[in-house]
Amino acid sequence: MRILVVEDEPRIAADVRAALEAAGYLVEIARDGEEAWFRGDTEDYDLVVLDLGLPQIDGLAVLKRWRAAGRAMPVLVLTARGSWSERVEGIDAGADDYLPKPFRMEELVARVRAVIRRSAGHAGSVIEAGSLTLDLRQMRLTKDGVPVALSPLEYRLVAYLMHHKERVVPGPELLEHLYGDDDAHEVNALEAIVARLRKKLGPGAIETRRGFGYLIAAEDA
Repeated sequence: MRILVVEDEPRIAADVRAALEAAGYLVEIARDGEEAWFRGDTEDYDLVVLDLGLPQIDGLAVLKRWRAAGRAMPVLVLTARGSWSERVEGIDAGADDYLPKPFRMEELVARVRAVIRRSAGHAGSVIEAGSLTLDLRQMRLTKDGVPVALSPLEYRLVAYLMHHKERVVPGPELLEHLYGDDDAHEVNALEAIVARLRKKLGPGAIETRRGFGYLIAAEDA
């Protein structure tokens, strides 16, 4: 899952990035409102963590621009602005959640998980698809109740497909959410990860729809 963190304070940005990467997410950083607006308008993210007090363009203005342009990615707002009226303004502008500063990283990660899973239509922190069960809090995948050891890339791929189960996910979309804006990786890298996962999960766990993409079905074939 791919997250954009928009924060101009380097220490906070580094701490948020470390916490989210430890939770299995691919994280990119934008330092000001202009860069944030451009990235959010041209790239696909599973969630944006957006500070409101940004240089160049205020975070609230960035959010309004995204929503006016039809950009629908979930947005979690971070801000030192603590009044209820400012929180209402942020939510009315299109924010999906609101976390005032200072905050605990554990709460941030929990809110990120919740917003992403709700945006994909999942109410709880456990996602099931046939014999596969993904526990988002523990970052653990089981098959028929038996834990499966996964590398970070394998976990991100499975988590993305599980969030979007029953939808055929195109290869380029998977690559983008595995590696972000690093264009050095090609389809062969994706096929290698899928091949490793099939050895661990069984050949039918991840379906290939030739010319379309990859699929984890809600029920075993």
